[in-house]
Amino acid sequence: MELTFIIHYTGKNGDALKFAKEMTESGIVGRIRSKEGNLQYQYYESYDDKETIILIDRWKNQEALDLHHDSTELEEILKLRKKYNLSLKADKYIPDNQTITTKDQKFINV
Repeated sequence: MELTFIIHYTGKNGDALKFAKEMTESGIVGRIRSKEGNLQYQYYESYDDKETIILIDRWKNQEALDLHHDSTELEEILKLRKKYNLSLKADKYIPDNQTITTKDQKFINV
């Protein structure tokens, strides 16, 4: 079952953006994206909070996520979080496999 995480990294003095930049430029992001079962790993800047970076992190299933959690990349992420003194808030989403309602579809097609 597909899993999606929305992770908010928050710091001070632009540290969350520096974290995302170092994650990308060091190749960690590329290695994560190339892992079996990774469907998306993308950073976004928060419009409302310039000290927060949002990560959309999607995995094919729990097994793929567990392998990621046991990876050297996750160890590197933890070191960088500590380096930039970031707090983290994570929300996990699992598809409910229900169809989009007619009312939802009407909103989507506007």
